[in-house]
Amino acid sequence: MIIELAIYLAAGALAGLLAGLLGIGGGLVLVPILSSVFLIYLDTPYIVHIAIATSLATILVTSIGSVWSHHRHDAVNWRLISVMLLGVSVGGFLGGWIGQFFATAVLAIMFGLLEILVALQLLMGKQPPPQRNLPGKLGLNGWGGGIGCLSSLLGVGGGSMLTPYFVFHNMTMRQAIATSSALAWPIALMGTIAYMISGWWVPDLPDYTLGFIYWPALLAIVSASTVMAFFGAKLTHNMPIKFLKQAFAIMLLLLGIKMLFF
Repeated sequence: MIIELAIYLAAGALAGLLAGLLGIGGGLVLVPILSSVFLIYLDTPYIVHIAIATSLATILVTSIGSVWSHHRHDAVNWRLISVMLLGVSVGGFLGGWIGQFFATAVLAIMFGLLEILVALQLLMGKQPPPQRNLPGKLGLNGWGGGIGCLSSLLGVGGGSMLTPYFVFHNMTMRQAIATSSALAWPIALMGTIAYMISGWWVPDLPDYTLGFIYWPALLAIVSASTVMAFFGAKLTHNMPIKFLKQAFAIMLLLLGIKMLFF
């Protein structure tokens, strides 16, 4: 049990740092790590479901520190958040709810493909056309709902897709990271609730679970990732992140390939 908790603490520290620094979601790291650890320590066919739900639940805590740090630097676009809140919330709940209908192997493949796509986008780093701007309220909520649904379904909170979406529409990288971090909270909240409800009646889940959420991993991860997310968010405003993005992209490629063969 000590080794298991130590792994959760290390994973939480890494995920929190990357989430705060790059704004693309600690879930991209947590889900592959948790899936591998749960294979060893948990006896259940719902390994990936529990990994995804637990990853989402950690975002409820870890995102607070990073958002506060971004807010202190006036980087969060709160007006945009107020416009997109309904869309991402509905999408977040829908994604968490439909997760129960996917087999573990299918979720693993979907997650692996998402990681590879995010990694390729980070490596290419293409700049958007200068005339490309964000759509109106209907478009923002439509995209927010779709991104929230997929993010919640795969346990990544939203930043992994919202950040490149905002950058593609000519938002500065730092503001995109900050605003994505803030929008990750309602997505994670609604997704967590949905995974808790959908897993409530599933038989033979491991001990210490509430729905699909595994509490020992959740508590250990948030205890480490909360501090590191705040630290990572501070680093965003004080250092170039091009090299870190490239290194992170390579790591995502490797983790994504691993999930394809889960």
